[in-house]
Amino acid sequence: MNKSTILLLLATGAAALTSASAAQTDKMAPIGRGEATIYRDPGFQGPAVFVGEAKSNLELRWSVRSIRVRSGTWELCARSRFRAPCITVSADEPDIRRFAPQMYMVQSMRPLGYAPPAIIHPPAGTSLRGMAAEFFPAPGGRDGRRLLSCENGGATSSCAAATADRFCKSMGWSGSASQRQETVNGRVYLADVLCTRTGY
Repeated sequence: MNKSTILLLLATGAAALTSASAAQTDKMAPIGRGEATIYRDPGFQGPAVFVGEAKSNLELRWSVRSIRVRSGTWELCARSRFRAPCITVSADEPDIRRFAPQMYMVQSMRPLGYAPPAIIHPPAGTSLRGMAAEFFPAPGGRDGRRLLSCENGGATSSCAAATADRFCKSMGWSGSASQRQETVNGRVYLADVLCTRTGY
């Protein structure tokens, strides 16, 4: 089986995975912002409030017990105007008091910046594997987040190829036969990596 045939078969099977990923990417918040929903009860239950910007006074009549983070890293503070005690949250937390008992209330919150999108569609590690190759629509690291094309933040094709080779070798292959680059919210990530036993 030649390289073109392998690419065609794997890319066709990956179409559903990558289309879901693109739909999620389109909804991501811009760099430097974030989106989250806070809930009155543990387990994302009860009254909820969506927050998409810094709020110096939430003016809630109930305590915040859980939060879903869609994007960004959030600082939650027990008092208004971002006054301590405060905690930082960058992922869904079903029970805030479980890990931060000092957070008896949340009166203010703000996004601290942008976090690279987690690999949700497709999940981290998702691939299409054949006898002689494996296709990764959105390669990720051990932390579950996508790999930048270049560690220094650049976007050259030679750097992306080197990053793809290292990724493929870490997955037990000889190297990368092909790879692409995808820009998401101003950052360039590795995409559509084809790992093979021989490389090209």
